[in-house]
Amino acid sequence: MPYASPLEARIAKKVARASIEHSLIEPNDRVMVGLSGGKDSWALLQILDVIGKRAPFPFTVVAVNVDSGYKDFKHGVIKRACEDRGWDIRIEHTEIGEVMDDLLEANATPCSLCARLRRGVLYRIAEEEGATKIALGHHLDDFIETLLLNLFFGGALKAMPARLVSDDQRHVVIRPLVYVSEQEALEYAMACELPIVGCCCPACGDLGLQRQRLKRLIGDLEREHPGIKSSMLKAIQNVHPRHLLDRRLNPLDVMARTGHVDGDDDGEAVSTAAHPLPVLRRTGTSGADRVS
Repeated sequence: MPYASPLEARIAKKVARASIEHSLIEPNDRVMVGLSGGKDSWALLQILDVIGKRAPFPFTVVAVNVDSGYKDFKHGVIKRACEDRGWDIRIEHTEIGEVMDDLLEANATPCSLCARLRRGVLYRIAEEEGATKIALGHHLDDFIETLLLNLFFGGALKAMPARLVSDDQRHVVIRPLVYVSEQEALEYAMACELPIVGCCCPACGDLGLQRQRLKRLIGDLEREHPGIKSSMLKAIQNVHPRHLLDRRLNPLDVMARTGHVDGDDDGEAVSTAAHPLPVLRRTGTSGADRVS
């Protein structure tokens, strides 16, 4: 079966590469896509549908939209679009928006709290749906923006993992678009005529937010020095622990604590072997909106 376009073929190749390198999608997985209605989650859902028809092993996909409770949010548009394409969709109605409104009145920045609340809802639904993986639409740009956010404002050298096991070991979160740029996701969602639904939170899209400022900065740098975003992503994959100041990674400190030190002797990048990760395999029922 041919791909619909060179763009689709390119994105599918990048997602397949990410899946192989980071063990994202495995045989008989039930992948639950967090579908916000934005370009990124639409692109993710579409490409997983495409890949699922070509994969050498079976896996299923279900989309879940967490309705924050804002009256203007067009969850009906999302539901109909999925129905028209034969995609399994569940709309989960919540009151997260009311909590966000309270924070906005206190002049707080609610984005991180909103994300945590939505993640908690997704964890609960994953159990009810028997999902083995929770797929989020974070793309290449999100990874490097998060790296800079933590570097500039968080005092930490960290980004996001392509595969993450929750603290309680019950959920596996995957980010299959790690090698896909934001522009590619946008072009793909538009080419597939998917209805892009914006967030109704009053703070969403505020260019004064730190992430939006960094997005502009990275965009300017990319225009001046094409390829800089790819270089930054490579940096996350090419870590030299001995060239950092974290005492937990310093070989002398490690030797003092353990009596030995692992790795090379010349400060080159240290790679770690992948470890088997537990996956959730449960089933359940729910009274939420559901279309199969």
